[in-house]
Amino acid sequence: MPASPSTARAINDRLALRLLQQEGPLTAGQLKQLTGLSRPTVADLVERLTAAGLISIVGESGEQRRGPNARVFGIVADQAHLAALDVRTEGVSVVVSDLLGAELARASVPIADDIGTGPAVEQAVTLVERAAKEAGAERLHTVGIGAPGLIDPATGELRDSSGLPEWHRRLVAALQERLPARVLVENETNLAALAEQRDGAARDRDTFVLLWLGHGTGAAVMLDGRLRRGASGGAGEIGFLPVPGTSALPSATDCAGGFHSLAGAAAVAALAERYGVVADPTPHEPYAAALVRRAVATPDEPDSAGFLDALADRLAIGAASVIAVLDPGCVVLGGEVGRAGGDVLAARVEERLVRMSPLPTMVRASMLGGGAVLRGALLTARDGAQDELFAPPPAR
Repeated sequence: MPASPSTARAINDRLALRLLQQEGPLTAGQLKQLTGLSRPTVADLVERLTAAGLISIVGESGEQRRGPNARVFGIVADQAHLAALDVRTEGVSVVVSDLLGAELARASVPIADDIGTGPAVEQAVTLVERAAKEAGAERLHTVGIGAPGLIDPATGELRDSSGLPEWHRRLVAALQERLPARVLVENETNLAALAEQRDGAARDRDTFVLLWLGHGTGAAVMLDGRLRRGASGGAGEIGFLPVPGTSALPSATDCAGGFHSLAGAAAVAALAERYGVVADPTPHEPYAAALVRRAVATPDEPDSAGFLDALADRLAIGAASVIAVLDPGCVVLGGEVGRAGGDVLAARVEERLVRMSPLPTMVRASMLGGGAVLRGALLTARDGAQDELFAPPPAR
C-alpha cells in the first residue's frame, strides 16, 4: 500500500537528515539530487526541519550563485549534547560531544580498589558533570557506557558479575538519577567491535570477530552487520574458553585456566619475561602492550621473535576455536595489545590459522586499540540520540 502523506514526509525527512549527517552541509539542490525528490518536496522538508530546529543555514555554496538553492543547510549540532564513558576496573574516561559526534571535552579519573562503592560512584559521576560543564552542555541528552561484564539482553542493564567492582552497577543507576539523560549500557568489547566496523580495521566487513586483548580477554561477534550478544548476553566470553596449554580448567566463577590464562595481560607479560623481553611501561595501558610494541620494533632480536611467535601460537588457539564455530572470515586483534602487535603479530596469527583451520580467515590489527571502547560508546550515544530526535512526530 502507498504510504500516507504524513508517513512519506517522515521518511523524506529522515532521509535528508541522514544525508546531512553523512555528507555534511548541503544545498537544497544537492539534497534534491541525492534524494531523487522533487524541488517542491525538498523545499517543504527543508522548511519543516528548519522550523523543528534540526537544521539551519550554515553558509552559501558560492559567490556566483544566489537565491534559495545557494543556501547551505547543516544539522544543528548543539541541538543535543552526548557523553561516552569507558568504565574500567581501575578508573573511568569520558568524552562529551555534540549531536554530530564532534568532541567538546575529554577527561579521566583513576579509582582506587579500596576507595569504597559510594565514593567511587561519586568520583565517576562528578567527572561526567565536570566534563559536561567544560563542554558548555547545560544538559546531556544521551550517555553511552562501555563496561566489562554481561549486559542483560532483556533489560539492557549491567548484570552482577563476580570479579568486577560493585560501583560499576551502581554507577549506571547514579547517572540515571543525577542526569536528565537517556543512559545506554553495552559490553566494552561489543562497543570496540562497533567502532572498528565504523571507523577502524573492519570498515569493509559485515561479518567478523573482534578478539579483545587488554587487561583481560573477550570477543565480539558481528554477523551480517549485527552484534550477536547471546541468550544471556554472554556471547564472546572467550576468557572462559577451555584451551590446551593451561594448568587447570575454568569454572563458572573464575576464568583462570581458560583462554584468559594464555592471553590476558598478566599472562602476556609473564611470557615476555620468559623470553627476556623488557620495555618501559606506558601510562593508561597494560604493560603487556608496551612489551609487544617493543618486540615488534626489534624484530631481528631472537628474544623478540621468539616471544611474538609464542604469543601468536597462543592467540591462534583461541581464534581457531571461534572460527570453527562461526566462520567469520575475519578476526580483528583488538585492545591495546592487539594494536601494539600491529600487522606483525596479525600476520603471525594468520599464518598459524592457515595451518589449523580449513576455513579461510584474514587477521587484522586494530586501528583504534583501547580507544575503541570510548569511540563505540560515543557512536552508540549518537545513534540513540539521532534516532529519537530525527524520529517522525507521533500520528494525530
